[in-house]
Amino acid sequence: MTDWNPMPAVPLLAGAELPIPPGAARILTEGARSGKLTHLEHLPAAQGQRVGWPGWAPPEVTKAFEAAGVPGPWAHQAAAASHAAAGRNVIISTGPASGKSLGYLLPALTRVLDGGTVLYLSPTRALAADQLRMLSSLGVPGVRAAVVDGDTPYSERAWARAHASYLLTTPDMLHHSLLPRHARWDGFFRRLSCVIVDECHAYRGVFGSHVAQVLRRLRRVSAHHTSARAPGRDPVFILCSATISEPETCARLLTGLDAVAVTADGAPRGPVTFGLWEPPLTALRGEAGAPVRRTATAEAAGLLADLVIEGTHALTFVRSRRGAEAVALGARRSLAEAGAADLAPQVAAYRAGYLPEERRALEEGLLAGQITGLAATTALELGVNIAGLDAVLVAGWPGTRAALWQQAGRAGRDGRGAVAVLIARDDPLDTYLVHHPEALLNRPVEATVLDPGNPYVLAPHLCAAAAELPLTEADIALFGPEAAGVAEDLSHRGMLRPRKTGAGTRWCWTRSGRAAMTGLRGTGGPAVRIVEATTGRLVGTVDEPSAHVLAHTGAVYPHQGEMYLVTRLDLDDCVALVEACDPGYTTSARELTAIEVAATARRAAWGAAEVSFGDVLVTRQVISFARRRLDTGQPAGVVPLDLPPRTLRTRAVWWTISPGQRDELAGAGVDLPGAAHAAEHASIGLLPLVAACDRWDVGGVSADLHPATGRLTVFVYDGHDGGAGFAERGFRAARDWLGATVQAIASCECAAGCPSCIQSPKCGNGNEPLSKPGAVRLLERLLG
Repeated sequence: MTDWNPMPAVPLLAGAELPIPPGAARILTEGARSGKLTHLEHLPAAQGQRVGWPGWAPPEVTKAFEAAGVPGPWAHQAAAASHAAAGRNVIISTGPASGKSLGYLLPALTRVLDGGTVLYLSPTRALAADQLRMLSSLGVPGVRAAVVDGDTPYSERAWARAHASYLLTTPDMLHHSLLPRHARWDGFFRRLSCVIVDECHAYRGVFGSHVAQVLRRLRRVSAHHTSARAPGRDPVFILCSATISEPETCARLLTGLDAVAVTADGAPRGPVTFGLWEPPLTALRGEAGAPVRRTATAEAAGLLADLVIEGTHALTFVRSRRGAEAVALGARRSLAEAGAADLAPQVAAYRAGYLPEERRALEEGLLAGQITGLAATTALELGVNIAGLDAVLVAGWPGTRAALWQQAGRAGRDGRGAVAVLIARDDPLDTYLVHHPEALLNRPVEATVLDPGNPYVLAPHLCAAAAELPLTEADIALFGPEAAGVAEDLSHRGMLRPRKTGAGTRWCWTRSGRAAMTGLRGTGGPAVRIVEATTGRLVGTVDEPSAHVLAHTGAVYPHQGEMYLVTRLDLDDCVALVEACDPGYTTSARELTAIEVAATARRAAWGAAEVSFGDVLVTRQVISFARRRLDTGQPAGVVPLDLPPRTLRTRAVWWTISPGQRDELAGAGVDLPGAAHAAEHASIGLLPLVAACDRWDVGGVSADLHPATGRLTVFVYDGHDGGAGFAERGFRAARDWLGATVQAIASCECAAGCPSCIQSPKCGNGNEPLSKPGAVRLLERLLG
């Protein structure tokens, strides 16, 4: 469920007295008059449930919390802490600002004082650093905390190995450094008694699948080091998540272990008024003369300026670092145009990459009221105190319902009434959601989608595990039911060497050097280095398939808040040369795609039509890239590219109509190629409604007559080797997914198609042919 269990919709400010600041109410009233505000909902307040400190908690820990202003835990914090203290794995899945950290800190610090060690894992280095600052401020005697990441100097890393009892790091560092060198960390792993997996809802798709296998390797290494001293003493796992569906399943997929779920939120929260907002169409025209809607960032900048003028403390969440800067700049410009230039210093941007002192200055400015309008990426959630906000603007669908409620929940965090508004981007899913509030409200949030058994994910981790310690038959079972077949395949390929012993088969790594070379956030294989041409400085890395799309010659590549222009991509040397540059436009690669069906795993008959799921072989080639102006969203030209094709073995969902249905539509004058192409684009845009993915995680192919099926067919496939679980989720929810797709197309106010319904920014065919009315007819025929 959502964090606030929304009540039935309130009529659009029809004289209703809403519990929000007057300035925000005036802006919502104007939005309702103009038609931009499409829906309003009241989310009621909730009382907190405070309980006493558990009897097992040592006074050193409870007194530290009391000194920090925490008189006692909320009910859900105490429940989670007690489960962990009793040795039960637990996942805390509650709303934003509910204080999940106390739920794991209480048992974790207790175990440290009992002589154990704690490993804290976060998806970002910034969050780990923030957690270290919080631990230091608590000042619990006997707790020696340290961060170990790629930037940690050797001397500090050596100190952490020798002395740390509470180690904070990322899954990437655990994968690349700590596990391969586990013998050097023997003292730490031997006493490991607690593993904290923070922000675990971030571990989804291929990244989540990789992290799941890293955690299995961690369990194995920990058991190896503790077995001599304390047989059977396994560390307890504490996972923390935003509100998600099926948290027990998420914990089991990530760790391979059962866990108790704590979902009843005992923290107090104020009432929130939640609105849906659609920017207006402009006089500008895009591809094929399609109307262009005002960008979400431009609309957010205007609203943020209005809120600052009204004296309403507001925060805007933006998807990109550059977008955050653009919103802040646009808000200051709007203030100047409104004759309120003296308020411009009250507007600031916040993103990852700021120095600690800059972050502290920003927090102090927020607390003191010197900053009343802030534009930020989700990096703001990593430790900055933002209590007392009157309004939150979310510029563009953040990807999942869980993420939306996490961001909206930042409003009213001190118990006062507040407002949160989702501003739609010019995108099919955003457009659908602002016109179909029932898809957001009174609906459960998404379950985490990941597939640890993906052989393309599993294989490199079996090799890494065998390099850490020879694999046994029991170890193979630890990695899941697919591991035995993958290990056999690796043996045939000469990467693992099986050896029969009296205790069964053992597998050893056969190659010299490091086995843990696969990145967790890509598809494996050699990484392409992003190098600044003038200095030789390594800016970052991307996996080779992503380089075709993100780091091709001419691409604008954002990194740590800075913009770079790729001057040359050399796939042979695995390097992309860049120069620091902000050209004022974004780029998106365009691909041509062919697809073959390798095997059909499941099939569902919809009358004469069929929906299928199975294995496919995809051939893709980036042929060009498009430039789009950042300020207006207008196209700024297409540049051809000459890159080699690449193949992808993955999974797809596809649907077909019968020859009779096809003939019926053709006889009615439907442009079948254009209809299938438009339905493909729109269905890709709407897939995140039923699967926790981004439209860039998947791809599609459509054909009037596809050779693999002999019928009109639309494919949507996972964009990662072996699949990522998104296409399978689409197959399971196909009726809801495709039903929402046809509604999104039909309800769009454009005449012949636009980016809000059927146009795609990554179409290799330049969004030709497309037929909006044909797509509606085709999908209606499919759905019966």
